[in-house]
Amino acid sequence: MTRPLRIEFNGALYHISSRGNARQAIFLDEKDFADFLRVLCSVIKRYHFILHAYCLMNNHYHLLIETPYGNLSKGMRQLNGLYTQRFNKRHKRVGHLFQGRYKAILVDKDNYLLELCRYVVLNPVRAKIVKDPRDWRWSSYQATINHKGIPCLTTDWILSQFDKERKAASRQYQAFVLSGIKAESPLKAIKGQLFLGQENFIDEIKHLIRGKENLKEISRKQRYVTRPPLNEILKYKDKKTKNQAMYKACLRYGYTLKEIAEYIGVHYTTVSKVIKRIEEGEKK
Repeated sequence: MTRPLRIEFNGALYHISSRGNARQAIFLDEKDFADFLRVLCSVIKRYHFILHAYCLMNNHYHLLIETPYGNLSKGMRQLNGLYTQRFNKRHKRVGHLFQGRYKAILVDKDNYLLELCRYVVLNPVRAKIVKDPRDWRWSSYQATINHKGIPCLTTDWILSQFDKERKAASRQYQAFVLSGIKAESPLKAIKGQLFLGQENFIDEIKHLIRGKENLKEISRKQRYVTRPPLNEILKYKDKKTKNQAMYKACLRYGYTLKEIAEYIGVHYTTVSKVIKRIEEGEKK
């Protein structure tokens, strides 16, 4: 079974989501929602997280969290673990509440945080639970526009993107959110199940993934997220360099025989034979 790759560093920003096991509800009533927020605030305070936005739905949640001290895993273990204990005790249940490990997407703050803040609070509107995001109590939307709410929410960065004066910023923020109801999800731009950002953002942090290509418990998409595209690898002048390029694409960058074969326009067994010959030659 694969596990997600966790990249942690000081100042990292994440879009975090977690779903109920077998899509079951993780909040059965208002007390559950309130309990989760209490646990969340205790985790924010203990691990010095910065919470920019959140939305709690019946069977999953979304968080936008910044970690000044690069300690996401410790805080998330505490959040999901402690809430599960409280939920199971209150409802007289046992076992897992959440489906596997939480998802944590590294976010390019300058280019995607504002759009994600909008996407997160619009979840209940897209799910057709409410028509207006302010009618859903369990998101950060009301707290952001009213300048009050749960004590662990930080709204300064979001509002500062619109205006220096808070009332004007609040009005502009509301208009921005409502204008995004039919907008395409920014999560469609995620790269390798790991990054949401421009190329320069990925270039700045891809060194944190080096050395992880051989960790088989990590999914291929995450292990090779920073690999070059095939059109850069499969550049050759003659048959010898062509064979070496195929070998490099497969063994170094993890492209499958089928992917390489389809790009070149040959059968995958041809690629397999080339790689086998080079490997046998290296052993001699």
